[in-house]
Amino acid sequence: MSQGPLMPKATAVWLVENTSLTFEQVADFCKLHPLEVKGIADGEVAAGIKGLDPITTGQLTRDEIEKAQKAPHYKLKQAVSKVKLPEVKRTTKGPRYTPLSRRQDRPNAILWLLRNHPELKDAQIIRLVGTTKSTIQQIRERTHWNSGSLQPMDPVTLGLCTQIDLDFEVQRSAADRPATLPADAGASLLPPELSTAHEEAEDHRASARDERPDADSVFAKLKGRRQDEDDDAY
Repeated sequence: MSQGPLMPKATAVWLVENTSLTFEQVADFCKLHPLEVKGIADGEVAAGIKGLDPITTGQLTRDEIEKAQKAPHYKLKQAVSKVKLPEVKRTTKGPRYTPLSRRQDRPNAILWLLRNHPELKDAQIIRLVGTTKSTIQQIRERTHWNSGSLQPMDPVTLGLCTQIDLDFEVQRSAADRPATLPADAGASLLPPELSTAHEEAEDHRASARDERPDADSVFAKLKGRRQDEDDDAY
């Protein structure tokens, strides 16, 4: 996928106003939605944005625009820049840079991390939001000058770090944490096999007690039998 122009909406405004390209062609080149380009043509989108000529900036050639105007299904190809800019290598050393507009949200993000991920170390929080250890300690001990107004807010939502960075630090904390054995939960229910076997044994003993002969009834039967024998003797 090719990279779009440097100022896509301004370039789209110029192409809509100065060429007969279709909305799909402009949208494909500027990496916009065709309905957004249609809104630019209707004056509903990008109001007040001055058009940027892609020819003078070296992003398109006039021949490329004329070729696309003759073929509605032709896709514009961005001109290759003759100036090669050196690649900027991102360094991971040092604290994370936080824009000035978002630095006021760092205490809220620190409070969110302390509440939702207490397993994170101070060094990990510093890497995520670019703060200092003293600030973290003040927020943890509620001695921060603005503690009464702080609200826990997700640092990913605030744009202070990415979800990938947060998940990485949480997983690292989980890996460093020693495994804990499950505590004794006390008495638990017996398995169905043992409980049903116990109930069957109780039922068997109860039926055995019911079938055991009564002593009075036995002696009564013997006494009646002896009286019958005496009557036969007379």
